[in-house]
Amino acid sequence: MAKVYERIADELRQSIRAGELSPGDRLPAETKLAERYRRSVPTIREALRLLQAEGLIEKQHGRGNFVRRPRTLVLRTNSRHQWEKDRAREPLPQRKQTGATERDTGLELDDLVFYAAYREIKADQDLAEAFSVREGTAMVERTYRTRYRAESAPFNLVTSHLVRDMVADNPDLLDDANEPWPGGTQNQLYTVGIEIGHIEERVTARPPTAEEAEELDLPPGTAVVVLRKTSYDINDRVVDISDITLPGDRTELLFTTPLERW
Repeated sequence: MAKVYERIADELRQSIRAGELSPGDRLPAETKLAERYRRSVPTIREALRLLQAEGLIEKQHGRGNFVRRPRTLVLRTNSRHQWEKDRAREPLPQRKQTGATERDTGLELDDLVFYAAYREIKADQDLAEAFSVREGTAMVERTYRTRYRAESAPFNLVTSHLVRDMVADNPDLLDDANEPWPGGTQNQLYTVGIEIGHIEERVTARPPTAEEAEELDLPPGTAVVVLRKTSYDINDRVVDISDITLPGDRTELLFTTPLERW
């Protein structure tokens, strides 16, 4: 049997889903809701906490509880990698027209706000083993954030690593002022003669850190999906490793695997 606060949450939930409460609408004050349902304020808070955990409402400090605006969904499929490879050798005007984020979200280039920062680091044990290089090898660490202009949180958190000596023949690949790069990483590697042969993606899930929850604007209780993307060239050499943190409330991963016929 449902508890009192669960029944109250269910009624408010139905009002939101039926459109009686629209995104951005402020809910009545907790005291008003307590009067409406003839229950205590702590019971009302439990109901609101449940809706907040589901991502249906958000509490704004000093203002009250509001119906949460649905965020742009991201559909990430494994076909994106071939799509990116096909684009890598296209002329610059075609590469500048769109990118992977637009493909995953259905948004236009002008809808997006993009941020990138590069820095040189030394490979730690994890990176050294992954790239089969010595610890201390010079790496280019690249941090990316892309968000919808109408929203405050990025779609994901991306940190990418390249071996500096692999890409140093093209100085443009060491300068974040050249971002966003038309054609993405596969085109960048193409400029130094590297062709991607296959990509491996390992996917796990976990609770977010406090910093991740804040930056991704996650509702309480929302998990993050953690994806390590390892790109290999046609000689099976690791050429790029990207660690991507995806918000669980707006990301769908779709993998289609063709099977050979008997």
